[in-house]
Parts: sequence; C-alpha cells; structure tokens
Amino acid sequence: METKTILTDTHTHLYSEEFNEDRNEMIQRAIDAGVSRFFIPAIDAACTPSMYALEQDFPENIFLMMGLHPTYVKDNYQEELQHVKEELAKRKFYAIGEIGIDLYWDKTHLKEQQIAFRTQIQLAKQYKLPIIIHCRDAFDEIFEILEEEKSDDLFGIFHCFTGTYEQALQAISYNMKLGIGGVVTFKNGKIDQFLHEIDMQHIVLETDSPYLAPKPFRGKRNESSYVVNIAEKLVEIYGLSYDEIAQKTTENSKAIFGI
Repeated sequence: METKTILTDTHTHLYSEEFNEDRNEMIQRAIDAGVSRFFIPAIDAACTPSMYALEQDFPENIFLMMGLHPTYVKDNYQEELQHVKEELAKRKFYAIGEIGIDLYWDKTHLKEQQIAFRTQIQLAKQYKLPIIIHCRDAFDEIFEILEEEKSDDLFGIFHCFTGTYEQALQAISYNMKLGIGGVVTFKNGKIDQFLHEIDMQHIVLETDSPYLAPKPFRGKRNESSYVVNIAEKLVEIYGLSYDEIAQKTTENSKAIFGI
C-alpha cells in the first residue's frame, strides 16, 4: 500500500472561534489533504479548555503547547504565568508557545513581555521542551534575550518568520527552525527572495490559522489544509518535489517536537 505524503502544520489555532461553525469539517479537510499533524499554540489561560477538547476529539492528530502569548501579557501576567506552570506540572506538552515579544500593537508592556518571555524560556529548559517564538517588530529585543539564554537545551521554532536573510541566520544560530507560512506566497513577503539560500533542514511549515492565509486565499480565513499551498510554493523555491518538501519539513518538525 502506498503511504500518503504527510504534511505537518506546526502552528495552527484550531480552537479559534472563527472555526466554531465548521471546526470538525475543516480539520477533516486538512487530514484528507495529507495534513495529519497539528501543533496547537496556547494564547492565555482562557483557551486551555478548548485546546483540551480538541485533543480529545482528534487524539491521533493534535499536539498541544502551553504558554502565554506576548500580546496577552497584561497587568495580570504573573497569574497567567502561574497557570502555565501549573498546567506544565500536570501533563505532557510538546512545546512552550507561543511566547515572545510583540511591539506592533502596543509597547506599554515591553518590560512585562521581556520577563514573561525569559520566564517561559527557563520553563522550556526545565522541561526540555522547544520554544515557539512570536516576534513582531521586536527582532532586536528577542535576539537580546536569546543571546543571554542560549545553550544546547534552548531550541525551537521562529514562528511566522518574516525577517531578513541576516535575521534568519541569526535565528538559526540559536537552534531555531524557521516557521514558514502564508507570507512566503505574498508578492511583498520578501522571504521568498532568499529562502533558497537557507538549507531545508532549518524549515518547518505552518499556517497560523485562522490568520495569514496564503495566496490564492489571502485576506480570507486561513485553515490547516492550506499548508498544501505553502508546500507548493517551497517546491518552486527549492526545486524539490512536493513529496520531498513534505517529508523533509515533517522530519524537521519531529526533530523539534520529538513526535
């Protein structure tokens, strides 16, 4: 029997309310398209119950992370971090994420974001888990902390990587793989111009559903089956077959998540 090419969506918010009307159908569409591994980032404590429900419905396909998203770092961030610590102590997760710094919307909580990022990096080391980094308008601030925290047991994924070639090399130097999503298909996305210079071993695929849909769905709701469109763009960039892209990026995801 021919084995089907397996694609991995390393970053998808399947619990998002944007999927409330058709969640199971949407997940089934992705599975039918060969996307059978979904890694689910946490945002804050409020999303934990719906993440657990997803895992219960699709135990073979859904792999959960735990973490506090930087744009959800508010005055109560210590309580939120306490929730992360309590959940990590209770059960298995596959990564700490998504964590990082986001200065796009609001710079008022930069100090708290830095503390939350560092605290969660240290939790990842304690539990020997990868980190999934969210970075928006904050490469310098994130690299500063990664430089201080770098070690053999610090590794993970730079989610939704949209930086320059130099920033890509810097991220890789901290044991990070680059999460490549819909932006690679955009005309003004820029990363398609240098990605061929980055070895495939550093690349994983993601959608960040329901956000950042690739062409030809740009501006619409994103979903995990669209990993196929991102893989097709990488076929073009790397000059490899679709199966090679799928196999290599799924292997890379296994190297990070251990499953």
